[in-house]
Amino acid sequence: MTAPRWTAACLAAAMSAALLAGCAAGSARPKPAELPPNVAVIGVQQAWSARYSAVDFPLQVATAGNRVVLATGNGTVVTLDAATGGEVARASLGEPLSAGVGNDGKISAVVTRGNEVVALDGGTTLWRYKLKSQSYTAPLVAGGRVFVLNADRTLTGLDGRTGRLLWTVQRPAEPLVLRQEGLLMAVGNTLVAGLSGRMVGVDPDTGSIRWEVPVASARGTNDVERLVDLVGGVARQGSVVCARAFQTAVGCVDASTGNLGWSKAADGGTGLAGDGETVFGTESDGKVMAWRASDGDRVWLSERLRWRVLTAPLALGRSVILGDSTGLVHMLSRTDGAPLNRLTTDGSGVAATPVAAANTLVVVTRAGGVFGFRPE
Repeated sequence: MTAPRWTAACLAAAMSAALLAGCAAGSARPKPAELPPNVAVIGVQQAWSARYSAVDFPLQVATAGNRVVLATGNGTVVTLDAATGGEVARASLGEPLSAGVGNDGKISAVVTRGNEVVALDGGTTLWRYKLKSQSYTAPLVAGGRVFVLNADRTLTGLDGRTGRLLWTVQRPAEPLVLRQEGLLMAVGNTLVAGLSGRMVGVDPDTGSIRWEVPVASARGTNDVERLVDLVGGVARQGSVVCARAFQTAVGCVDASTGNLGWSKAADGGTGLAGDGETVFGTESDGKVMAWRASDGDRVWLSERLRWRVLTAPLALGRSVILGDSTGLVHMLSRTDGAPLNRLTTDGSGVAATPVAAANTLVVVTRAGGVFGFRPE
């Protein structure tokens, strides 16, 4: 069954840039069922941990080789050795962030709540660029450039070493926007972005539109119900990118041609992961779903984590890994969704999609805890 309409409307309002009245009048979110005792089918142990300040913005943790780059709400940007948790570099901007972190292995980029893009080389600030509107999506650092997706659907290309403006693409703004990461990535020599419910291919040199294809169409009778933004976190195989339109659909597009492969109705609000054969995601009510990458047919559905607020998944080894709002990290089987292990952090809630580097699973919590887990 799909989530009740009040759930979709209130969740959207909580994530939107505007505060909407009326959600408090709805029923409370159902309480999750108690979890059974953990049975560790796959042995995993905590290898290290670190502590920073709280994360209160849409964090995207970047990986570059054996390193991870993360940020906290107060403007601290940290590079860690994923194998040991040791700090490699730190920059303290001294102002709160709204988006980050983008990284290409050399340059990192974040966006402040003052709407400035800040580019960093380790602990050194390279440049700042003032945006005309807010951004909740980590800048994409690629090909010597920094690309920014604004909440008003402006797409901006900047020179990576100087911050000089190269081009902008502007689309009509919508009444509401999501306070979460949108779709922004490179596929070959094409910049792929989510603009409303459409996946758009852009020439990274000029900003010209190469193709655009709708993954979902607006529905409903009010602004909240008509939100169809493509959210960050995708399943990619070669040039095929599978993405989620917020609480509307999941679909796959060939970024080399701009052709839509398939689109299926889905009611989730977070991104996807995949392994080439299967696409994984979570619905707004906590169901974990798996679709066949070739045609979108359902492979399996798990209701074990219903009503837990889940992150987007990470496909790693034989597992699909998700964090929840109580700080638990759930490892499910990629083949059927069966539980494989359950890891604990600090209880404050997992703040971002888990990532993997140096044979280590790295998890960041809302309280600023960073945990490294490794197979036994």
